[in-house]
Amino acid sequence: MKNLNNNHETLVVALGGLGEVGKNMYCVMHEDEIVIIDAGVMFPKDELMGIDYVIPDFSFLKKNEDKIKALIITHGHEDHIGGITFLLQTVNIPFIYAPNQACGLIKRKLQDKNISYDNLKVYNEDTVVKFKHLSVEFFATTHSIPDSHGIIINTPNGKIVETGDFKFDLTPIGPMSNIHKMSDTGKSGVKLLMSESTNALSPGFSASESKVEEGLQEIFEKTKGRIIIATFASNIYRLKHIVETCRKNNRKIALFGRSMENNIEISIEGGYIKDNNIFISPEVANTMPVDEVCLLCTGSQGEPLAALSRIANRTHKQIKLRPDDTVVFSSNPIPGNNASVAKTINQLYLQGVEVFINNSENELHTSGHANEEELKLMIRLIDPEYFMPIHGEYRMLKRHQDIAIDCGIPKENTFLMQNGDVLSLSKNGIKKVKSIVADDIYVDGNRIGDIGNVVIKDRKIMANDGILVAICNINMETHKLLGRINITTRGFVLVNENEELLRQIEYVATTTVNKELSKQKVNYNDLKSEVISNVLTFVYDKTGRRPIILPVILDVKK
Repeated sequence: MKNLNNNHETLVVALGGLGEVGKNMYCVMHEDEIVIIDAGVMFPKDELMGIDYVIPDFSFLKKNEDKIKALIITHGHEDHIGGITFLLQTVNIPFIYAPNQACGLIKRKLQDKNISYDNLKVYNEDTVVKFKHLSVEFFATTHSIPDSHGIIINTPNGKIVETGDFKFDLTPIGPMSNIHKMSDTGKSGVKLLMSESTNALSPGFSASESKVEEGLQEIFEKTKGRIIIATFASNIYRLKHIVETCRKNNRKIALFGRSMENNIEISIEGGYIKDNNIFISPEVANTMPVDEVCLLCTGSQGEPLAALSRIANRTHKQIKLRPDDTVVFSSNPIPGNNASVAKTINQLYLQGVEVFINNSENELHTSGHANEEELKLMIRLIDPEYFMPIHGEYRMLKRHQDIAIDCGIPKENTFLMQNGDVLSLSKNGIKKVKSIVADDIYVDGNRIGDIGNVVIKDRKIMANDGILVAICNINMETHKLLGRINITTRGFVLVNENEELLRQIEYVATTTVNKELSKQKVNYNDLKSEVISNVLTFVYDKTGRRPIILPVILDVKK
């Protein structure tokens, strides 16, 4: 795979972000140069028990380490920067180019991991990064975090545009997308457009962020008690106009949640939030009149340990709900989080507070991603010869492909790709070539990549069916079982109510051990395997469950 490209072709390699929402990572490679776009993480689904993050497979980059020229970051969200600390521990990255807000977030991540890195460079829309074969330019986009950009990579085989995350908002809280530069780029000729697909299934245009500001203002005007707002800590523009709404309504803000505190601090340092005096400590908030306080916290997705969840279940040390409190969810549940969000809302209602969620009556959230009509607009502006949808589950990518075809791009010029797939650009066109290995890599605490499927499977079994331990004391010299086998269980059955079942399991284990000990040669591994096989078969026949069976064989000398 070292010599993947030849014949002066330019390659586009997808290492993450296809068939999933998260861990975005794409590479553009020409001869002895590789430019990487983004290095994100994906947060694990419920079935990945104990896993903290899922990151891309960096083995391709490790094999081609000498070709890497730079990592380019489109914006500062976790699914685009969360993998940087893991990447730097694996691969030498000569330079990282990121916009201002993302740089602040990356620096904080590097500090937290005690990683020293001196080549983090800030770019803006006017920056041009030049290498021997490749050069990189940028255009501003509107997203839910400041300093979001699309990437233009000039290659010997044509221009590649990667949009990053974007929407078209004509009344944004922050700067407008640079539609003129997008149009000029399209007029100059674009070979390949790689465009994000997160909201490809949503028709029409996304709502403007200014609509959310209006919805929040209405709540602030009619609320006399404390206002508690839960939103994404990474949605900087939402935080910015919450701050501005509080200032207009003479309310101070107390922050709850580490990620919320970090993002506010970085936004103040970067100049995106200018009213630093509006923030107060939780202790001061508890002493102020209720109509002068707003609590801004994490937990909009019902995360068990987040601030709002602990407030809702009465375990938060600093904040106790009052009957005249109003709680505002300035977010929508991410798919899969509906149940946990509903649980939090029910706990809030049980304590008698008023709750506002985003719906047709209260516009309290809008996505930072482009809906169908905005995706069409991007395609029309860039006017590419070829098209590749990125950043989305397969159904989103497929819908985005259909949108591109509706916009006049021939179907044979569109590429529905998977992680590991490679596109080859030449003077004659673009074609899909051989794939590389691009597996999911699991991060479990301080361990990276060595958590196999067997471990995950065992965790699922323990979660669903529990564990059963059989402790056997034997004398290997005399081939005798010493005393009774001790059966211990966790998460399998309630011991006090299943004594007869446990006695039967003990009998099966005892019979199996004695049978193995009666042989001339006794092997530890064979003995354990027989206990596991016989006990598991018996337990499944009796209960329909398959707990993990763990024999513990102790050789006791007498």
